Amino acid sequence: MRMWGAELWFLWRDRAAVFWLILAATVTTAGVVAGWLEVRTQRTTVERLVRADEAERQVVVGAQTDWGSAAYYTFHLTYDPPSSLAFAALGQRDVAPWKHRIRMLALEGQIYETDAENPTFALVGRFDFAFVASLLLPLFVVFLLHALRSSERAAGRFELLLATAAQPGRPWMARATVRMGALTLCVVTPLMVVGFAESADGSDLGFVGLAVLLHVGFWWMLCEVVDRNAASSASSLTVLVGLWFGLAVVAPAVIKVTVEQAVPVPEGGDILMAQREAVNDAWDLPKSATMTPFIERHPEWRDHADVKRPFEWKWYYAFQQVGDQSVEKMSQRYRSGRRRRDDLTGWLSVVSPPAWLERSLQTLAKTDVEATLGYEASVRAFHAELREFYYPRLFERPPFEPSALRSLPRFTSRHRP
Repeated sequence: MRMWGAELWFLWRDRAAVFWLILAATVTTAGVVAGWLEVRTQRTTVERLVRADEAERQVVVGAQTDWGSAAYYTFHLTYDPPSSLAFAALGQRDVAPWKHRIRMLALEGQIYETDAENPTFALVGRFDFAFVASLLLPLFVVFLLHALRSSERAAGRFELLLATAAQPGRPWMARATVRMGALTLCVVTPLMVVGFAESADGSDLGFVGLAVLLHVGFWWMLCEVVDRNAASSASSLTVLVGLWFGLAVVAPAVIKVTVEQAVPVPEGGDILMAQREAVNDAWDLPKSATMTPFIERHPEWRDHADVKRPFEWKWYYAFQQVGDQSVEKMSQRYRSGRRRRDDLTGWLSVVSPPAWLERSLQTLAKTDVEATLGYEASVRAFHAELREFYYPRLFERPPFEPSALRSLPRFTSRHRP
């Protein structure tokens, strides 16, 4: 106990160490609060849009006189609300859409549309807990541990400490343990406070704490190896900062380029343009060019497929779906390619502990690629329900009843992943 008390006293007296601990706590708190504010903004946006969507639908539906117009002018909000742990790692929510306003038109022309984001965020990533824990935490470990032995050598006390210690490595282990324990508390405490306030799952918070602890342990081990063999604290710091740059900056960049070259995928914008071209071309093609592939997919409407007038709503929505069918394989390659890229990145991230930690936090926070693909799947399922609602009314042409639109599908939790 006297040894641990003495190490705590030495830590308190070390102004440089106290500075790094205070800075770590401050930066972590700022990252957690920044993520929490962004999540709160997203939740507020969803709540506001849900109310506006319902109010707008009531006005639009009341002004329609036929099924085709009702389908054309009525928008439907879909959204992926942030999880209770999303504040810790915003992940794909910064770069992938998490809300859409969907109509009965071709889906591929809608699902890849997204809001314009700040290009700075796209370049460096959002400042949140995951950013601090993966990129900045290793530097705090380095600054606190890089000179434990070399500083004693420079001061001429190294041999004396070895001679008086019961075990050769005990003084350094005790000092490093106290410092890493204090650093871990400084980093994890703000996360836990906001996590409990957000009612995050306790097991998820525990896994986050464990992941951070493992990350600290890895950099602690590197510092131990380098400092043990360094001639001076300056050379130790140089080597460790070089290792941080290689593992935290260069390695993730190399992984990204390698994965993109190994797994080519179509661009979402290319899918959108190809689908829109197919839809626009349908206006100039014979009606059979639309209805034949449509009936192949929906044989139940074969007896109602004749189009005798220049414009009929059933033909219009049929070529919207045929437009989706024309890029179906491209869209499937895009989705499967993104999943393969994510899987390959996961395997390669073992060479970059910062990248591994960030991916782990995104998985726990449900802000990873899998969550994004799950939301897209829920939008597709909802759009299919819209088609199932309108197709009988468009092809069988029953009298228009505005009251029937009250049973329009609503995007709810059963659609969300």
